[in-house]
Amino acid sequence: MKQKLTIRPEEHRDYKSIVSLILRSFREGTNYSDGTDIVALVEEIRDSKYYIPELSFVAELDGKVVGHFLFSHFPLSPTKEGGHDEKATSDIVMLAPVSVHADYFRQGIGSAMLQMGIEKVKEKGYKGITVEGNFLFYNRVGFRTSSEYGIFPTSGWPMNDPRCMMCQELYEGALDGIHGFIV
Repeated sequence: MKQKLTIRPEEHRDYKSIVSLILRSFREGTNYSDGTDIVALVEEIRDSKYYIPELSFVAELDGKVVGHFLFSHFPLSPTKEGGHDEKATSDIVMLAPVSVHADYFRQGIGSAMLQMGIEKVKEKGYKGITVEGNFLFYNRVGFRTSSEYGIFPTSGWPMNDPRCMMCQELYEGALDGIHGFIV
């Protein structure tokens, strides 16, 4: 990647580019989604109380949006059946989704986005981050299987391998005493 990558908070003017990016990224980069469900997820998060505008980012090369990712509040459930205290605040955030434009796969953009994003989450004072996805990728940027922290998945893709649900504590011992289920 010879050009300079710029990572900045998303703006409303980016939304159309983000939709195109997500659709192509998931259609060409996964075997489980054509991207429409991921676009719906982003829109659902933006319309919810869990949205954190200052933790939703785009990556640009020469003014072109080539990546998108966001962190949102995601309270853990005390049971695998779901539910949580509506007044509860969350000391952890969920990273989802992460998209890189298909023309820019395997050029370090995803890793660069996440390294910067993790630093921003730390600056905001959160204790940890959860993510569901390809453990071969996320382990490279510091995520470990969530069950090591007492945080367990209940469903989702591809839960046939528990390593796909991961956490990263943002400082030593940050997740001590935090446990539950991601429903």
